[in-house]
Amino acid sequence: MTTTSVPKTPTRTAKPVTLSSKKPRRQGSVVLTVLTALVALYSLFPLIWLLINSTKTQDGLFSSFGLWFDDGKFALFSNIADTFTYNDGIFLRWLGNTLIYVVAGAGGATFLALLAGYGLAKFDFVGKKAVFAIVIGAVAVPPTALAVPTFLMFSKMGLTNTPWAVIIPSLISPFGLYLMWTFAAQAVPTEMLEAARVDGAGEFRTLFRLSVPLLMPGIVTTLLFTMVATMNNYFLPLIMLKNPDWYPLTVGLNSWNAQAATAGGEAVFNLVITGSLITVVLLLAAFLSLQRYWQSGLAAGSVKE
Repeated sequence: MTTTSVPKTPTRTAKPVTLSSKKPRRQGSVVLTVLTALVALYSLFPLIWLLINSTKTQDGLFSSFGLWFDDGKFALFSNIADTFTYNDGIFLRWLGNTLIYVVAGAGGATFLALLAGYGLAKFDFVGKKAVFAIVIGAVAVPPTALAVPTFLMFSKMGLTNTPWAVIIPSLISPFGLYLMWTFAAQAVPTEMLEAARVDGAGEFRTLFRLSVPLLMPGIVTTLLFTMVATMNNYFLPLIMLKNPDWYPLTVGLNSWNAQAATAGGEAVFNLVITGSLITVVLLLAAFLSLQRYWQSGLAAGSVKE
């Protein structure tokens, strides 16, 4: 019996492949890191300046270097105490007014943007394209351009020098409406809404029980944008309010800053800086407390294709 031998095929060892693009990638990552560090430093520079100078007294602001602490006295805690007690504690009143404007204005603007954006995204009606064009046009209009017409309208209604003159205009946020519109169109599956309607759920129940949890990242983002816009709103309260008791923090701190230029006025630049630091800290606390709601992809996999 003869046996035939099958020739063995020689095994080839795979040669290691060298990536010639390693060096450019390292260079690109270094450049990107340097640019990111520069942008971060540029963004944090005003906050660092604010933190350093809030530890100085009124005299220490002018006798020491602006980007380093005063060797004479660390006055952060005394500045905070003086800020809350100066002028019969008017800063607390301004802080309370700002919280009212933020809760009523930014909260109301977010709620209205949610209702309008959800309706525009999930319902079809006549004139939808015209509404879209109006919203886009409203986003392009700066708020300062509407401040004077708004003042004339509110003066006719007798609402100037009242909190409503600041709250009511803050309820309209074209950018928040557009943001909720685009987010609802992608985050809420139409099939889920149809299934809820088949099960007998009403539109409001479907919105608040099913859609709102999916829209939470967009809601929080809209809330933060409207909150920052309300807290940074300066020109509208300036022309609407005459009574300092209704000032927000922006207008109130500016009035303290302008005291040095008036005859017999007291310069309290250290309190202005400390009050600005307190305002920034409150805003950062709001961002950090709402950060856990910034989640995306909550509806991923909820609908089977």
